[in-house]
Amino acid sequence: MSDTAPPPVTDLAGLFVPLITPFSAAGEVAAGPLERLARRVLDQGAAGLVALGTTAEATTLTEPERRVVLDVCARVCRERGAPLIAGAGSNDTSRSAQAVAALAEWPEVRAALVVVPYYSRPGADGVLAHFSALAASSHVPLVVYNIPYRTGQQLGWQDLLRLADLPGIVAVKHAVGCIDADTVLMMAELTTARLPVGFTVLAGDDLYAPALLALGAGGAILASAHLCTAEYARLVGSWRAAHAAEARDLGHRLAPLSRRLFAEPNPAVIKAALHRLGEIPSPAVRLPLLPARTESADAAIRAAAAAVPNAAAGQHVADALAGAVRLADYG
Repeated sequence: MSDTAPPPVTDLAGLFVPLITPFSAAGEVAAGPLERLARRVLDQGAAGLVALGTTAEATTLTEPERRVVLDVCARVCRERGAPLIAGAGSNDTSRSAQAVAALAEWPEVRAALVVVPYYSRPGADGVLAHFSALAASSHVPLVVYNIPYRTGQQLGWQDLLRLADLPGIVAVKHAVGCIDADTVLMMAELTTARLPVGFTVLAGDDLYAPALLALGAGGAILASAHLCTAEYARLVGSWRAAHAAEARDLGHRLAPLSRRLFAEPNPAVIKAALHRLGEIPSPAVRLPLLPARTESADAAIRAAAAAVPNAAAGQHVADALAGAVRLADYG
């Protein structure tokens, strides 16, 4: 870790990859493969990384394992000059504040990704009070993780605007499983400049990300971008640059990949595919998740190969995908 912290994030844009946590065959965190994966996605166009998110199986990691993950991701982001977002928080406000405060040990962390309180379903006013308390005590800006099909807590577009008005809240990762009326109205407020300057909506549902980007989201946090990273980065960049025809083409080509990668509980298929591609030492996930079926991984790899033209992928990526497809066909 560096001795001086980078300036706080006031705007988040582009593609962020929420990294998996690779495990060895013995079930230990595989720091070397994690570091190589972090470097590769940044090299292929990701703007930054997310550590200790849902895709990282963060709730199954021990405290020493969490530190290993943060050490690796912080080192890579420091060396590459890339922003790092770290997952923190729960449905307990006091413990969430402690988790966010603990991130001060890694000054490379530019923002904390904090989930809307789950299970307890505190209501919109309770959610607002939760984030008010966290933002008031946090040394880093907060990204609200709005994912009601996991938390059980629905937030309307007015509630999201109230959260956006809080000092210290710089973004929402919006993952509601559809493009609903609240999403459209929230984005309408954004495009009419009624949201605070510097506040960003980040697409968080991989399959619906192109639609949310078309509505004006400033970036995306996409687990699918472990594969075809350059294409997902181009997807985000094309919508931001108003290159609609290119963006639509990319979105159409990548949609089958996102569907295949989420055919089983995340990140099981992503890990199985990365293992098939030789990037991580095992496809293991931790209980209660189960390893993905071989056919799910094979289908995802075929979808990746179909989405990425050889010229765009780079020959090494194309060769890896082609080899994996051959394994899927004959293995």
